[in-house]
Order: sequence, then structure tokens, then C-alpha cells
Amino acid sequence: MNDTFPVIDGHTKLTGLLGSPVSHSISPLMHNEAFRLLDLNYVYLCFDVPEANLADTVKGLRCMNIAGFNCTMPDKTKICELIDDLSDAARMIGAVNTVVNKNGRLVGHNTDGIGYMQAVKEAGHDIIGKEMTLLGAGGAATAIAVQAALDGVSTLHIFNRKGRSWERALKLADTINANTSCKAVVSDLADEASLRQALEASTILTNATSLGMAPHADTCPIPDTSMLRPELIVSDIIYNPKQTRLLQMASANGCATFNGLYMLLFQGAEAFRLWTGKEMPIEPIREHYFKG
Repeated sequence: MNDTFPVIDGHTKLTGLLGSPVSHSISPLMHNEAFRLLDLNYVYLCFDVPEANLADTVKGLRCMNIAGFNCTMPDKTKICELIDDLSDAARMIGAVNTVVNKNGRLVGHNTDGIGYMQAVKEAGHDIIGKEMTLLGAGGAATAIAVQAALDGVSTLHIFNRKGRSWERALKLADTINANTSCKAVVSDLADEASLRQALEASTILTNATSLGMAPHADTCPIPDTSMLRPELIVSDIIYNPKQTRLLQMASANGCATFNGLYMLLFQGAEAFRLWTGKEMPIEPIREHYFKG
């Protein structure tokens, strides 16, 4: 290998990202650098694939014997219908972000929740057997909830606003209660009394809503800073800005905090492991692309 780019030859294995848009993705930088560092003959490319073109794309990639690929919006749900098998987590979540070619069979995984749980460990925390408050019921929230339940979190307090995604939150809780030993309960995010009670019982609070994301960085899902007791771990899957208003408030109250950067790193690392059988060289990747 040379020092900057992998050598592409007749044996190079193809991986990549399907979705639309994809030009902003950091994934090619992360994966191609990891391939280079481990001297693996792989390459990672981005493919702008709207949902209408997904079936034809997957058929073509299958014929090309692709090693594997990531999926992002809007393809993460539709892909489930087009591949051969799903991991337990992907089946419960109803969405796939990583596909592995196992001897011609395309198997779908969802590494978002794994990435989050690894980020919790990386931040020095243990939440297994403990209670968790999760804000939101979208795609990322669903992945986090399912993986937390599978890993052994005892109780999930899911808070979501009543509206279009309310039924999704209820379905998520039903899925967790039916398939794991975790107890999942859904409440209205506008119910401040229930939110306060859940936070008093929880070891960790996770914001998986868009409240606080740029360009609306002045918004926050927690209405009262007194809910954030110093012993509470507070995480936000947002990483732009790196310090959301929620994390700023929590830090001011003495809470341990972390943002969504490491979730992004570790979900990618799990995809890398699934494709190559190797552990991603985390430290240099972290240093180059995930500082802060």
C-alpha cells in the first residue's frame, strides 16, 4: 500500500454507502483510512441511490459479489425487503444500516444501537441492569432502545410527543416487551411530572430527538434544569453542535455528558468488523476524524 491511497487491483473488495444524499458522509474517509492502516485490500465508495432505484442497485451489487455496504436515508427500511436475512436487532428495529455478503447471501444488521452502547462504555459508564430515559422514537431512538434492551438495560422510559410518531413509540415498546426482559414504558414528552419521575429513577438520559441540532441549537428537550441531578449521565446523539444546550445545562449541573460523535465512530467500527473480521484501528481514526 502507499501512504495515502489504497492500491486498487483485481482482488480489491468493494464496500460502500447507499442513500441519497451521500456526498456529505464521513464514512469513506473513516473506512478507507482503516483499510489502509490494516493493509486490507478493500475500498469504500459512496453511491447516491434514491429509494426508487434501490431494488435495481441491490440486484446489481449482488451480481457483483460486493463484500458489503452501508445504508442511510431513505433506504434503511426498504432494504429489509430486498435482502436474504436480518439480525435479531435489525428485525426488531425494522431498519438496516449495514449489509454483509455471506457467501452470496445478503444479511442485514443495524449497528446504530451497538455504536451507542459502545459509546456509553467508552465514556466510562455501565448501564446494564439499570434504568434509562430515552427521548424520541425515530430511527436512531429505535435502534438505541432495542440494543439497550438486548444488552440488559432493566427499564426503558421512552418519551415522545403525541403526534405522527406516537404509534411508532407504542409499537417500539411492545416489541421490546415481547422480545426482551427489559420493561419499556411510553409517556408523553409534554408530561413534565412523568419525565421528572423517570429521570429520578434513571442512570442515564439519552436525547434522540432533533431538539438542539443546528441550526436550532437554542432548543432543548428538557424544560427544567432541576430535572438534571448531578448523578445523572446525560447523552445527546447530536454532534452538531458538539455541545448542545442540553449538554451545556447538564454539565453546569455537574452531570457527566457525551455527544453523538462516538456513536457515529463505533457504529462504523462494527460495520468494519462485520465486513472484514478485523477490529477497526479506533485510536488513529478517532484522532483524525472524531476529536471533540
